[in-house]
Amino acid sequence: MDDRKVGVLGGGQLGRMLNEAANRYNIRVNVLDTAASPAKQISAHDGHIEGSFKEAEAVRKLAQASDVLTVEIEHVDTDMLEEVSKDVEVEPHWRTLRIIKDKFAQKKHLMDHGVAVAESRDVAGADEEAFKDVGKDFGYPYMLKSKTEAYDGRGNFVVKSEDDITKARKTLGNRPLYAERWANFRMELAVMVVKTKDGVLTFPTVETIHEDNICKLTYAPPRKVSKETAAKAQELAKKAIGAFEGKGVFGVEMFLLKDGTLLVNEIAPRPHNSGHYTIEACPLSQYDAHLRAILDLPIPELGLRLREPAIMLNILGGWTPDSHIQVAKKAVEVPNASIHLYGKGDARPGRKMGHITLTAPTMAAAEREIQPLIDAVDTQKGKSLEAKETPKDEPLVAVIMGSDSDLPVLRAGLQILEKLQIPFTTRITSAHRTPDWLREFSKSASDTSVRVIIGAAGGAAHLPGMCASWTQLPVIGLPVKATHLDGVDSLYSMTQMPRGEPVATVGINNSTNAALLAVRILGATDLEIRERLRVWMEGNEKEVLRKDRELLEAGWQSYLEGMGK
Repeated sequence: MDDRKVGVLGGGQLGRMLNEAANRYNIRVNVLDTAASPAKQISAHDGHIEGSFKEAEAVRKLAQASDVLTVEIEHVDTDMLEEVSKDVEVEPHWRTLRIIKDKFAQKKHLMDHGVAVAESRDVAGADEEAFKDVGKDFGYPYMLKSKTEAYDGRGNFVVKSEDDITKARKTLGNRPLYAERWANFRMELAVMVVKTKDGVLTFPTVETIHEDNICKLTYAPPRKVSKETAAKAQELAKKAIGAFEGKGVFGVEMFLLKDGTLLVNEIAPRPHNSGHYTIEACPLSQYDAHLRAILDLPIPELGLRLREPAIMLNILGGWTPDSHIQVAKKAVEVPNASIHLYGKGDARPGRKMGHITLTAPTMAAAEREIQPLIDAVDTQKGKSLEAKETPKDEPLVAVIMGSDSDLPVLRAGLQILEKLQIPFTTRITSAHRTPDWLREFSKSASDTSVRVIIGAAGGAAHLPGMCASWTQLPVIGLPVKATHLDGVDSLYSMTQMPRGEPVATVGINNSTNAALLAVRILGATDLEIRERLRVWMEGNEKEVLRKDRELLEAGWQSYLEGMGK
């Protein structure tokens, strides 16, 4: 597909997954790292370079064997990259890598470009009084961070009080340090950004959960975050990466503060842990996107979309050398789980040994299926398990009615939804008495887990029609027989919708068909629901055949008498 050779500084798990993507495109990747590094284990050719990505001569050899250089770790020799950039393309730009690898320089660069970050102060080489002054100005707690060579919480220290200062300095040693004002965040978010020769694109916003300063879980999409906030996070990430030179994938970690403000925390100039979910959950993975970006291959924006909810769980090393294998064996039993092991040998506590991505039609289903695997990781780490509330199924169907007097008509349909295990919600909202509430509900429905709306109404029956005009979701109208006109007025109102505002209408009082139509709509994209419907329909067929046999054997008169009992 492309005969250019890509040289990668670093051969860890990110390089391994980049190699996996490159293999599908028949793109050769030359890896600079130790002989048995994870990336080299799955790529057999003689173009790999053995050595350290911090050694100038090794970098020079990699450059000579490659057409484009990129990184899977930012802690590289940027002086050497500057030198070889005269002969080979370096992506992202060596100046970008030089800035980002120094986290204080990174923060200053972002601030200079108007990107919101937490306030920071340089304390490299400062005495203890300077650290106390930070506490007076920033308040406690505040973060003390190493400018360089810091990842997964290594090189960070939370200074909770003045008494912690001596311990913090001793723990961090002679590292060049900076202090950062504490961000009182509600949640940590992340966005994978793709910078190309033509512009900046983003994958969806995700929620990240950290434990012991290491990313443990990624939720896509983020839970309890509005679409507006998720979109703002994407725009902030695009602005941040737009401030840097070069092409490729960047990971942007950020804080969502309790007041709704977003702050960029850190940037990775490469594929990132928070983007692993893209391998299964998006048409293009972050690794596909990185290769395409640095080689100027097309990246359709729709290729970065989320197909369905996903949760990524890091398999972190436990107390036994095979702890990751034990977790993987359990994951093999979960049908929707995809397992990635990194080929790192024996596990060590906290070491990233692999990850699992689980996709499902709803986030609640994904949470329910992945919980035993989270428990397995925690067990291998020696963590005591706490009783957890089983996540409630998010409603796929919303059943709305103009009045509670419609509820008896809806009973049969609601029983069908329960029988077929379709989670639903029931609400009362009148098109005439509560028009503002109906509008609010209808306009926000597509931002929730709801996929189909059933609207029951009698009389003028404007409820489903008005709902359909405010949502892109399919709306099923259920005409209810009212006191006058036997429900025909409701039927006409729903079926005679103007062009451009369709309402799928069932028979008068026929809530059974409304429910079954909703199930069929869901089953078009959910095979499990379709299978449950098939089994139910098969049961109906058996029941009809049973009655036919009884009628044939008893004769019509006896059968009719039996029906009257």
